[in-house]
Amino acid sequence: MTLRPIQIWGTGSDVGKSIIVSGLCRIFKQDGLSVAPFKAQNMALNSFVTKEGGEIGRAQAEQAKASCIAPTTDMNPILLKPSSDRKAQVILQGKPLGNMDALRYTKSKLGLFKKVTESYDRLARKHDLIVIEGAGSPAEINLKKHDIVNLKMAEYADAAVLLVGDIDKGGVFASLCGTLALLTKDERKRIKGFIINKFRGDKRLLSSGLKFLEKKTGKKVLGVIPYLKDLKIQQEDSVCLDKRNDFKKSERRKLINIAVIGLPYMSNFTDFDALKNESFLDLRYVREKSELNSADVIIIPGTKNTIGDLRYLKTSGIAKAILSKIENNSEVILIGICGGFQMLGETIKDPHGIESSQKEIKGLGLFNMKTTLTKHKKTYQVKAIDTLWGKNISGYEIHHGRTLKSKNLNARFKITKRQGASLEAYDGAISKNRRIWGTYIHGLFDSRDFRQTFLKEIMKIKGIKHSRFKSASFRPDDEFDRIARTLRENIDMDYLGKIINRTLTGIKKGGEG
Repeated sequence: MTLRPIQIWGTGSDVGKSIIVSGLCRIFKQDGLSVAPFKAQNMALNSFVTKEGGEIGRAQAEQAKASCIAPTTDMNPILLKPSSDRKAQVILQGKPLGNMDALRYTKSKLGLFKKVTESYDRLARKHDLIVIEGAGSPAEINLKKHDIVNLKMAEYADAAVLLVGDIDKGGVFASLCGTLALLTKDERKRIKGFIINKFRGDKRLLSSGLKFLEKKTGKKVLGVIPYLKDLKIQQEDSVCLDKRNDFKKSERRKLINIAVIGLPYMSNFTDFDALKNESFLDLRYVREKSELNSADVIIIPGTKNTIGDLRYLKTSGIAKAILSKIENNSEVILIGICGGFQMLGETIKDPHGIESSQKEIKGLGLFNMKTTLTKHKKTYQVKAIDTLWGKNISGYEIHHGRTLKSKNLNARFKITKRQGASLEAYDGAISKNRRIWGTYIHGLFDSRDFRQTFLKEIMKIKGIKHSRFKSASFRPDDEFDRIARTLRENIDMDYLGKIINRTLTGIKKGGEG
């Protein structure tokens, strides 16, 4: 690596660090650099499986797309997947290390930092520039001593830091100044400037505040980034789900209504982003049984705590409402993905305490099958054929469960490839009336042909003419180009170039796809 790495810190969570990193990666790629993203430690239930079968945070996989390179486990050497309020599964360089509570992990993570630096060094040897993402805030007093994501990583990489604040939340000047005030003099020196993100309105109204900020801190404001609406970039934080449901009831008059159960430990909700982008359907994440009333399709998604979330379905009354809906409405379709698929069976057992302290729970009893969670975690990229319509799909498996089904239960998909190797295996299950089905495959709705056929089948059931159907189509590269163009237009590119020791061009559009 020949250029100085750059690291993006935030004044807190959800200020837009991941999007800024994606945009910078695309800019540097457009300027002819070999660039890669990096985040030492991520906490997320949305993950991605690499070609080698390793598990990383979804954000780094998206940032790799922005960089036009394949995602690798070196981009996110530590991934934490919470399974309760106190415990999380620790994924180290793509593979499960074990379940740890916060205290045990805190004692372990400084020792794990060696693995972090190994991953970083491998990336640095392969690429001209690394764009590093921080986590939360670098100024959390109770966490600072054990931090391996922000300060320690910046020091190891000798990274130039940009501090991002979210003006949409309010209090951006106080949060930027306050973050600096809680850092030492040497730590403050590493910060080369500020980015104010998610601005709505006339930037001229900010001029007095920007002048004050620069005078008060001695740091340059590189730019003010406008609020980017309707971004179709997959996210890993469930914070965005509440925003996705924030629309008027009058706007819910769509052709198709899909209800995804908002499980407490829901994972991989990006499974439904492709559906969410369809303009003629309403997809909501629901947490009340009454919200199922208008649903044409009910989806039970994946989860990091299958037994705990199934218990939640039962105690909340949602499970009873689902069963009643299926029994009394011949048009409703029920789908289970991964953990949601396991819930459709007779029992789920967790004898090794992989996800829960509860060893066994009765399922919804819709399929004659039983699931046991095993110590070995299956993480594969797969290609398959759907047994109902014959459509090809691509996706990935990521689960501890081993499901034994009765011989008279039909499979939902025929897997033709795992990790690039050809094979013949069967996945999931489907009821005889085709209204209930489940699968271990994540990401199946990203396959446009399958998604179109699925939605047309729902329209057929509802008596809606297909002529009203126009499926969404978009290129992720267009979204990355849009972010890059916005950053170029609103950031001092000459100053950014000086930070990384490289003159940057004025390109404002045109990706590398």
